[in-house]
Amino acid sequence: MNPTIKIFLLAMTPIGELRLSLPLAIEYYKLSPEVAFFVSFVGNLVPPFFLLNFLEIFSHFLSRKSKKCQKFFLWLFSFTRKRHQEKIEKYKSLGLLFLVALPFPLTGAWTGSLVAFVFGFPKKKAFFLIALGIFLAGLIVLFTLKIGIEIKKYFGSLSLVFLFLMIFAFFFIKKYKRL
Repeated sequence: MNPTIKIFLLAMTPIGELRLSLPLAIEYYKLSPEVAFFVSFVGNLVPPFFLLNFLEIFSHFLSRKSKKCQKFFLWLFSFTRKRHQEKIEKYKSLGLLFLVALPFPLTGAWTGSLVAFVFGFPKKKAFFLIALGIFLAGLIVLFTLKIGIEIKKYFGSLSLVFLFLMIFAFFFIKKYKRL
C-alpha cells in the first residue's frame, strides 16, 4: 500500500491521529514535512466530520435498539461530562480548541468531537474549532519532532530517551505532589 494512504488512514484512528501519523510519515516513510503535515491533517479531519454529523443519529438508533448500547452511551456521556464539564464551562470554545490542540493522551479530534457533541456545540463551530486544534497540534508535533531529530543527531538516541524520561518524571512528580 502507498505510504501516503497508510499515513492518511493512520491519522484517522483514535489512537494515532496526527500525533502518530506525522512523525511516522517523516521518520519512517521519509515524506517531506509539508506532504506529511497535509496528509496527516486531512486524514485527521475525516473522523470529526462524520462524528459531528452522525453521532447523534447513531447513538439514538443504537440506544433504541439495545439496552446495553443505551447503558454504554449513558456511561460515555456522563464520563465525558464529569471529566470535562469544569473546563468547558470555564473556557467554552477555547477549551474545546485546546482539548484538541494539546497533543496529550486522551485528547485530540475524536475526544474533541465527543465533547462537542455531549456539550451541544453547534456542528459548524465545533468542526472549525476541531480543525484549528488539529492544525495547532500538527504544528506542535512537527516542532517537537524537529527538536527531537536535532537532539538525536547531535547527542545520540540515548540522550533523547533520557530527556523524555526526565520530562515524564517531572510531570509525574508535579502531578502527585499536589495530592
